[in-house]
Amino acid sequence: KQWYQRRVAITAGNSRQNIKKLIKDGLIIKKPQTVHSRARCRKNREARRMGRHTGTGKRKGTANARMPEKVIWMRRMRVLRRLLKKYREDKKIDKHMYHALYLQSKGNIFKNKRVLMEHIHKKKAESARLKTLQEQAEARRNRSKAAHERKSARNAQKNAEMFAHIEDNVAEEES
Repeated sequence: KQWYQRRVAITAGNSRQNIKKLIKDGLIIKKPQTVHSRARCRKNREARRMGRHTGTGKRKGTANARMPEKVIWMRRMRVLRRLLKKYREDKKIDKHMYHALYLQSKGNIFKNKRVLMEHIHKKKAESARLKTLQEQAEARRNRSKAAHERKSARNAQKNAEMFAHIEDNVAEEES
């Protein structure tokens, strides 16, 4: 960036030597670079990070252009699949539950990680409850079966005693 003292100096500067002389005399001087500061830009960016200047009036593209639905979907799938994989490796869920939940997450059942975790806890609690109920029913069946066997044995013994008594009476009457 140059600055010229007056127009006459320019007409005189028709060769390299003349230009050098004009520079030496101070008729042509080099001006400093103008400042192109990014301070304002940094300040605005910080404000945008806090949510300023991003209202409807400041938006040019569609919501999908600004943050694509596909990117959101991919992030969500990766989060959910990572969680499922971690739970399967930690033996919190078996491979059958993993597969079912994997397909459900692909089918857009779970909005986010929290919903998936709640669903898993609910499923596990339900399966534990069913298991305890089955164990209780089995124990009840075993108890009733044992009681039935005791009762039938007692009845058989009573019948045997009664028949023996009847046979004794019949034998006494015959003799």
